[in-house]
Formats: sequence, structure tokens, C-alpha cells
Amino acid sequence: MQIHQLTLKKRKPKKIVGRGGKRGTYSGRGNKGQKSRSGAAIDPLFEGGRSSLTERLKKVRGFKSRTPKKTVVKIFDLEKNFKDGELVSIETLIAKKVISKKDAKDGVKILSTGELSKKLTIEKELLLSQTAKDVIMKAGGTIKE
Repeated sequence: MQIHQLTLKKRKPKKIVGRGGKRGTYSGRGNKGQKSRSGAAIDPLFEGGRSSLTERLKKVRGFKSRTPKKTVVKIFDLEKNFKDGELVSIETLIAKKVISKKDAKDGVKILSTGELSKKLTIEKELLLSQTAKDVIMKAGGTIKE
């Protein structure tokens, strides 16, 4: 390609405001003010001094931890779903549909809500509250360490 073969890209002609036609002297810009001047560049989010839309929206308060909360399983659920002498682990909780696979990712904690009359063996991967430990031990169950 030679320099004489290059061509300029045709540009769309600039629209000139206020020349001829039926727009009058102000050309639809109004009388005075920032918007009537040439070269006026106003922030599109500026709303003339009133609170902007982003400022009027609700604010999200507080703190959200990066580490998700553990899934809570109650002693009541263990009493209902497990037989005497069974092993309680994340796999058995999922198999008996006490928790979902998705919930198991974040971990499981057993809390002492309800009564326990069965001897259960608790796997060490499950977290326990102190009172839940006491309830399981009192019923004759064991906790693997």
C-alpha cells in the first residue's frame, strides 16, 4: 500500500445549533445558566443540588463475616432420625436428609435442643456445644476425639 492509496474516513458532520430553521436565538437551550453555554459538561448524575438517587437509596449497615456460619443440627433431630448405637457423621446426616450436601460444606454444629434417649457415637468432624456434649454423654453416647 502506498501513501497515495490511503483515504480519510468520512466523519459525520457536526450539528451546528442555532443556525437557521425555526429555533430562534437560543436554539432550544433556554436563556441563561450552565446548560446554555457552549462546552457545558455537567455530570449526568448531578440532580441540581438535591440528594442524588444513590444517596436516597437504603444503606447496607453492619458487618458480614467472610466465613459462613455452621449448619445447626439439634439433639431433637438426632433423636428422631437415628437408632440406638448408630454413628453420627456428616455423611450419615446427608444420607438421612437431616442436612443438605450444600449446607454440609460450611460445617455442622450440634446444639442441645431437645432430649436424647439413645446411645449415639458422634464423629469428631462435627462441632458440639458444651451442653450438647453433656446431653450425649448423659444418654450414654460417645464422642470420638
